Amino acid sequence: MDTMAQRYALLEPDMTVYGPQDEVVRPVVVLFHGCGGMRPHVHLYAQAVALTGVRAYVIDSFKPRGWDRNFAVSLICSGAVLQGYERAGDVLSVLYGLQKSSRVDMDKVILCGFSHGGWSIMDLMTSPLTKAGNVRIADPDPALVDRLKGLFLVYPYINFPARSNTAKWLHKPETFVVLANKDHLTPIRHSQKVFGKLKAQGVDVTALELDASHAFDEEDNKGLIMQYDPAIMQTSLEGLLSFVTERFELT
Repeated sequence: MDTMAQRYALLEPDMTVYGPQDEVVRPVVVLFHGCGGMRPHVHLYAQAVALTGVRAYVIDSFKPRGWDRNFAVSLICSGAVLQGYERAGDVLSVLYGLQKSSRVDMDKVILCGFSHGGWSIMDLMTSPLTKAGNVRIADPDPALVDRLKGLFLVYPYINFPARSNTAKWLHKPETFVVLANKDHLTPIRHSQKVFGKLKAQGVDVTALELDASHAFDEEDNKGLIMQYDPAIMQTSLEGLLSFVTERFELT
């Protein structure tokens, strides 16, 4: 079982940072890719965020572990390896590392997750983070999560065995979710049900429902089940920029 420092040390070498490369303390957006591994669209979202003057950190959970796309699609997308609750340890440990960097305003951090990345972020919200072993981390710290400014979730996977189906969120940052009404992995009605329950628990949720498939922003998707749509990606991207501007009070 890793400590937060050990997990961050694993991830940090393959982290990509966009935005001002200085020592000024700034707000940040941290982006976590889907189950298929790092894809170009995640970097496009991050580059757009950086244009607002904040930093964007793109986290690759797979490359540091030696996992390629074939491994990811066959074993992670099938749920056999690194389910959301386990990867939630990556999310928490990145927050630890950012705090240690002394370059981040920890009261102005937004987590952004795509599909499996969204699942991982949501599972983190369900964990008390008070005992060794929570999210498979030896020394979890709930204060890192309770300071979050917001969550931006893009077609998050919340079908079985995602913990938000049955567990309440113990941490409740303001949340913006982009849902695809043709999502084959998590049907839109199920997503509506889950986020409706979260609203009832007191989570401030804004939902943007788009006429799109799962992974509508991945340019390689040209099939009947998952279809790239640049116009819809632009709408999603504008949603992120609006959320960042509002939560960080940018002028």
